[in-house]
Amino acid sequence: MTTHHPIKPAWSCGGCAGEWPCQTRRRELRAEYDRAPVSLALYLAALLVDAAQDLAHVPAGHLHHRFLGWAR
Repeated sequence: MTTHHPIKPAWSCGGCAGEWPCQTRRRELRAEYDRAPVSLALYLAALLVDAAQDLAHVPAGHLHHRFLGWAR
């Protein structure tokens, strides 16, 4: 079980206080979804929609890169 979960509504990391998903959580997610990249993308897209509501002041491009751009 990870300690690197999102703290809402700021979407900071509960494990390291960085922007969520932090580097550690990204590594964990890559390992968890190793054989299911489409499932990872769908999971992250759902979180992006949730985060966009809380982080309306953050540019959409930044949120896209933060939540989905690294998962390619």
